[in-house]
Amino acid sequence: MNNTDQIVQDADVELSFLSSVVKENGNQPAALIPILQMIQEKYRYLPKNAMEFVADALGLSPATVYGVATFYAQFSLEPKGKYVIKVCDGTACHVRGSSAVYDAICKRVELVDGKSTTKDGTYTVETVSCLGACVLAPVVTINDKVYGEMTPEAINIILDTLEKEGTNHDQNA
Repeated sequence: MNNTDQIVQDADVELSFLSSVVKENGNQPAALIPILQMIQEKYRYLPKNAMEFVADALGLSPATVYGVATFYAQFSLEPKGKYVIKVCDGTACHVRGSSAVYDAICKRVELVDGKSTTKDGTYTVETVSCLGACVLAPVVTINDKVYGEMTPEAINIILDTLEKEGTNHDQNA
């Protein structure tokens, strides 16, 4: 058994998936970001052992892979929820009440103690500096779908709809 196999055995990641991602993108250092993107898409974050596997497969140090993963805001080292909610807090959104929308979301999904992800892993709530849709301020994205002109009341209606869709989907599975 080689070093890479041991790394993956110790983690909750699939060796076959990681191997196929490296094979698809190539084992050159230039493939690092696309590989990390594919891993995050599957696991909703970058597991430590997956990053170690990638480092070994690309001939990079684990510190280099970690450095890239922490430099880019698109990557997360912590598990994200099923629904990733980003609340814009840029100037236009802030002036138009994004703080009240953020507070309403946190209250609704019961985020406590400064956590960004709910205990059940359903929601991750984050503030971001700008979503680039100032004309729609305040803006929220949920899994990259844009919702403009948000109010605390409107976000609760959207969350009601998500929860209803999730319940219906779970019953049909």
